[in-house]
Amino acid sequence: MLFGSELKALMAHPEWQGTLATQALEGYLRFGCVGGEASIFQGVAKLPPGSLLTITRADVKAGRLPAPVVWWSAEQAAREALAAPALDSPQAAIEAVEQALGQSVKSRMLADVPLGAFLSGGIDSSLIVALMQQQAERPVRTFSVGFDDARYDESQHAEAVARHLGTEHLTLQATSQMALDLVPSLPELYDEPFADSSQLPTALVSRLTREHVTVALSGDAGDELFGGYNRHLWVPRIWHKLKRLPLPVRRTLAATLKAIPPHRYDALMRTGGRLLPKRLRLRTFGEKLHKLAAVLESPSERALFAGVASMNRAPAALLEGPGQGSGQPPEALFPALAQFDSVEWMLLMDTLHYLVDDVLVKVDRASMASSLEVRVPFLDPAVFHTAWRIPSALHLNEGQGKWVLRQLLYRHVPRELIERPKMGFAIPLDAWLRGPLRDWAEDLLSSASLAELPQLDATEIRTLWQAHLKGQGHHAQQLWAVLQLLAWQRRWKPGLG
Repeated sequence: MLFGSELKALMAHPEWQGTLATQALEGYLRFGCVGGEASIFQGVAKLPPGSLLTITRADVKAGRLPAPVVWWSAEQAAREALAAPALDSPQAAIEAVEQALGQSVKSRMLADVPLGAFLSGGIDSSLIVALMQQQAERPVRTFSVGFDDARYDESQHAEAVARHLGTEHLTLQATSQMALDLVPSLPELYDEPFADSSQLPTALVSRLTREHVTVALSGDAGDELFGGYNRHLWVPRIWHKLKRLPLPVRRTLAATLKAIPPHRYDALMRTGGRLLPKRLRLRTFGEKLHKLAAVLESPSERALFAGVASMNRAPAALLEGPGQGSGQPPEALFPALAQFDSVEWMLLMDTLHYLVDDVLVKVDRASMASSLEVRVPFLDPAVFHTAWRIPSALHLNEGQGKWVLRQLLYRHVPRELIERPKMGFAIPLDAWLRGPLRDWAEDLLSSASLAELPQLDATEIRTLWQAHLKGQGHHAQQLWAVLQLLAWQRRWKPGLG
């Protein structure tokens, strides 16, 4: 019996035999991470969140692995909160969140080592920092990362919030080269293939922060608990209208839209787009139409959510042979649950899957690579319980996500410093793959490299790569997932079974 907090700990054992879990590939290519209890290696499992595994000598002698015992369940906690009196008054909801989150922040500020916080200037991190500063005796130390590409740089927003709150703020002005230099080390850092490209700025801000403090608080989980993603707003709206149109009709419309490749639509937009209203002159017009086609094809609201939650809607197309895919529709990964309305269900699915398998993995690996401890106040059980007592209609009040968090934050930070389009922690991946990362990608996508993973459809992947280089569509995320898988395979050389 081997156990450890990282796969590298298991790999150090002299009898380690790592064999690729081919059944995990489709899910990885769909979501950009290896989710659930599975791992990328056969015979290796992850301990589920909130669970305990007890192994006796008798178990070891018998060669058996007992089932984990769950001591805290997000689903059960959500059901218990829904059964409690609802916080349906806006004022009551705001006061309850301030009490629970303030106490959570206070307890996570206890440290006998230097402490600070990540600050992007967004709602979640700004609120955490505001509550920290409210309770601190001296200026809180805050950290952000800025890029030399203005389209992806939020550092000025973070600096404005920091000035208003009076924190001791430091911005790492990262160059593209600093991020690019990290790329070869990602397989070592994550142990498993991992393709959320915001891993790069997260690793950079963690490295900066560790030069000054040992512990940092973050605003992660605010979106999942309080309704912060665009899909929480528009999936129910779109499905309400979509379901009125019969599925066969929608599929016919989708087939018509997909008959023209995205780059052809883009060319039409460049030549005749000036005749359209300005709001319809989209740079990625063809990609948007193809996404609309995928939406039209959705047979259910669950399927619609599964599609928008996917990095790649058709991962099986990148795998060789009909037997590689699971054959299950993507919505099967998100079970229907009684008692929850559509918004509550999405919040819970994002908590159980995206938060656990992507967001927390990304932050944990990136921070621990620099020996930085990151604490997440939003994940306190009392905060979770409070969030789930708030009706979903209040979370998405006035057509805005995280309405309660916004109102609480406005008590500390002026609205004009916060209200702006959500950017996320993004990088210019499209341009980098065509430019400074092209040689690295070409090497990994060579015939010899692709042959090392025969489960991949080399022809389909090379076609996707050539289309990306020619600017025919926007395939950076799908390619990034393939590239991280190939880079991981080259580093760890798993057996293929």
